[in-house]
Amino acid sequence: MRFLKSSLCLLFCIFSTHSFSQSKSKKPNIIYILADDLGIGDVSCYGSDSNYTPIIDKLAKGGIRFNNGYTAPLCGPSRALILTGRYAFRTGAVNQDMCLNVLPENEILIPSVLKTAGYKTSMVGKWGQLPLQPSDFGFDDYIRFKGSGIYWKKGNAKAEMYTENGVDKPLGENYMPDLMHDHMVNFISNNKNKPFFLYYSLVQVHAKIQPTPDSKPGSDQYADNLAYMDKLVGNLLNLLDSLKLSENTFIYFMGDNGTASQYAARGTINGKPLSGKKGSMLECGALVPNIAYWPKVIAPGQVTNTLMDASDLLPTFADIAGAKLPTKNVLDGRSFLPQLLGKKGNPRDWIFIEIGNKWYVRDAKWKLNRADELYDMSNAPFEEKLVLASNDNAESAAARKKLTEILAQLNPAGGILDTGDGSGRHGNKKDKKEGKDKPAKKEKKEDEAD
Repeated sequence: MRFLKSSLCLLFCIFSTHSFSQSKSKKPNIIYILADDLGIGDVSCYGSDSNYTPIIDKLAKGGIRFNNGYTAPLCGPSRALILTGRYAFRTGAVNQDMCLNVLPENEILIPSVLKTAGYKTSMVGKWGQLPLQPSDFGFDDYIRFKGSGIYWKKGNAKAEMYTENGVDKPLGENYMPDLMHDHMVNFISNNKNKPFFLYYSLVQVHAKIQPTPDSKPGSDQYADNLAYMDKLVGNLLNLLDSLKLSENTFIYFMGDNGTASQYAARGTINGKPLSGKKGSMLECGALVPNIAYWPKVIAPGQVTNTLMDASDLLPTFADIAGAKLPTKNVLDGRSFLPQLLGKKGNPRDWIFIEIGNKWYVRDAKWKLNRADELYDMSNAPFEEKLVLASNDNAESAAARKKLTEILAQLNPAGGILDTGDGSGRHGNKKDKKEGKDKPAKKEKKEDEAD
């Protein structure tokens, strides 16, 4: 039986490599789906007790689910990290406001990299945390809304208008997620015979939560929005099937940061609360769903503990597309395509996370932060145990030394530092009348704004 399993695995790896070789000759399409404020406790394939996402579960069952995929704990720094493949101390995207300093003359984003390999590129959804328009960074096509959590016009002044390929349009009585889907359908249909890259930045499940077109009176609107997001992913899969594009399309699904504070408590796993949430430097501020799906190329039903952080997406997408990596700036990411194909590759043994004036480096078991505090992460994502240097054993002492050396080599303190209040959310705002810092907003309001 063991020999049979080994033989089947070897055969699939050979078949996958052959399929990928064929796909490379056809230039596989790449679809990157980024859900908003979606933590691991929001997704049923990660063991959520109260949230149900059958279509996303289907992606995981048909591909690879990452147990250790990380990004920055807030949307602006996360998106800058994803799109540039560079840590925030290099780009300056250490807080929400400073993300506006990520400019095309300084940074090369994923669409520009893939365009060199002949890809048509589209950005659909949330963009406002980055400056200018998506077209300024290499997107051929786009539809974007301003701000976060735009569903209906009612109750949100920012939702009065959206922008489609440079033209401002009134939202009217339309539902923004459906407008985004319709635009995406047109882009894919018009480019079905060309390689394309789609950055699909979903609205759900960012606050302020509003009813979906499917909501019933008195229903749980958070659950409704999870279900609608899941349905939209299913509609995309159906579109790919109808256009016969499924087998030549790589899909990567991910959350942009942990669950927002007001919804984090519902996201238990096996009855246990998670450590951390959106904006937090605890585990589930940065640990998010990561799922890779590619029929007949990626072996189905895999769960991996391979470490990855969001800087790895740019080099991985470039590897899939056969595009050359930019050489203008230092890239922090590394391609995990070999691991997707069942090969050893060059896996990470640590990841780096930063927002505001805080950062940490983490390996499979240990985490060391800017304050030189070492945490035993053996029971993550439920518990993080502080280990004092005075209580070090041989293992913790070795981990402390290793992670200290990694931080020294990265030298985030020597890069671009936070000019705000240190939280990563926004810069300090002075009261115009008295010249004093305004008091911090309540956490719920912050989550709705970011």
